[in-house]
Amino acid sequence: MSAISIVTLAKGRAEHLYNLVLGLTRQTTPPRELIVAVMQDEPYVLPETDFPVRQLMIAGEALPLAAARNLAARTATGEGLIFLDMDCIPAPDLVADYAGHLATYDGLLMGEVMYLPGGATKGDWRSEDFADVAVRHSDRRGPPAEGIEACGDYRCFWSLNFAMRRATFLAVGGFHEGYNGYGGEDTDFGKVLDTAGVPIAWIKGGLAHHQYHPHHMPPVHHLDSVIRNAELFEARWGYRTMGHWLHAFRLMGLIDDRPGQPIRVLRRPDDADLALTGQQSHQPYANTASVIRLLEERVAASAAAA
Repeated sequence: MSAISIVTLAKGRAEHLYNLVLGLTRQTTPPRELIVAVMQDEPYVLPETDFPVRQLMIAGEALPLAAARNLAARTATGEGLIFLDMDCIPAPDLVADYAGHLATYDGLLMGEVMYLPGGATKGDWRSEDFADVAVRHSDRRGPPAEGIEACGDYRCFWSLNFAMRRATFLAVGGFHEGYNGYGGEDTDFGKVLDTAGVPIAWIKGGLAHHQYHPHHMPPVHHLDSVIRNAELFEARWGYRTMGHWLHAFRLMGLIDDRPGQPIRVLRRPDDADLALTGQQSHQPYANTASVIRLLEERVAASAAAA
């Protein structure tokens, strides 16, 4: 499949998007185009490319991630779509890897992701130099040894770096646009694919390097949208998603999420919560699992002392 459109969403982080575009200019198989759904008031200043770049201005203060992805996909003209987060730098073979698999596989494909520490993209960076410093996320499984490996659990879908045929994406209706803000829309899309019988798989290749930026995991800075989107997912499918984040929020005393009742906010996140969940400059990524382990240890120690 030779006609591939790249889709990304963007707000802030102009240097990150600039690097993504540079990575696309260095592909062994160039994309047909790049579609950027811009969720801010001003368009970006981007490098010169040999392929068209279209910036779609998305109105609204919230993060309409689902609606923005859908609009970008509808606007795209390629037979295949590669969705990359704006923080990702595509390795030189990313487009070629996805194009080769999409030619024979009508499903959702997830490429590899490696995380860069702070400072890795300073100066005149080269993708081949990232191998010495990039690390894999400890909460995410790695790629298969070769080829394609099917995933039997829709919850494995991760929207950071994936691809599928445009016709299939549109046929299932894209992302549910009731999701606004951070969290839930990708798991919902995985459930939609599972219900429709569209397979999900990992591939060897399709590598993207995630650029460093400060973050919080679990995302206490998005508490309200996580709650709202978890309840929307429950209304659609009968149960809540983002359970690990809700579990962490509960351990932190932020929420009451007892089954059968609306989720109640007990208190707002404070500086201590932000310090606990925040990514440090030496960490390539923030890690929910390590925060949950620490919180559970605190709860166990408190119970033992009582």
